[in-house]
Amino acid sequence: MKTLIELKNVSKEYHTGNHIVKAANQLNFTIDKGELVVILGPSGSGKSTLLNLLGGLDKVTSGEIIIDGENITNFSDKKLTQHRAKEIGFIFQFYNLIPNLTACENIEIINDIVDGNIDGKEILSQVGLSQHANKFPSELSGGEQQRVSIARAIAKKPKMLLCDEPTGALDSNTGRIIIELLINLCKNENTTVIIVTHNSEFAKVADKVIHIKNGEVESIETNENPQPVDAINW
Repeated sequence: MKTLIELKNVSKEYHTGNHIVKAANQLNFTIDKGELVVILGPSGSGKSTLLNLLGGLDKVTSGEIIIDGENITNFSDKKLTQHRAKEIGFIFQFYNLIPNLTACENIEIINDIVDGNIDGKEILSQVGLSQHANKFPSELSGGEQQRVSIARAIAKKPKMLLCDEPTGALDSNTGRIIIELLINLCKNENTTVIIVTHNSEFAKVADKVIHIKNGEVESIETNENPQPVDAINW
């Protein structure tokens, strides 16, 4: 498979007075196009920092992040904003839907960001929610809201989806539906999906597992035979 993401000696430091916190320390790894990657680590291990760096929400202190052949560490703020808007989809634990817009409108609002003509109802049909297009977030279950947020994220056909604990607020049955949907995006759309979580069970379904501890890559596992989503114990 083609390499989509490459990190070369990536570090991120935060300064508090005379104290330096290395939230990311000399990270080196690659992620291929169409891979489902799980980044595992306990709270405070640097997972969120890594997600922010991959998403261009934060800048490295040193090192390089290469995405699809482009070194995003050299991007200006304007170009980085354009990169996020067009190339990356974000899915969070809490759905970040706009409460006074319908499900369809929550998706079509990204037409103001990307130069496209996205049909919200068509995208909702991809996540099995076309019948709820005119409902407001308050009229949807938690799982349905998360599916709307995924629909919004994939509407612009991003190169990668960055998911921060995407099932953390969901029950086990709904969580399985969400993970199955993300797996299918990898298989059917060749989208690279990166899930940041503390739940080691997600490693079972991943193509690659990156273990993070104290801001460093502790180990990387490649899973030749990912298990079906039913193998996850919730």
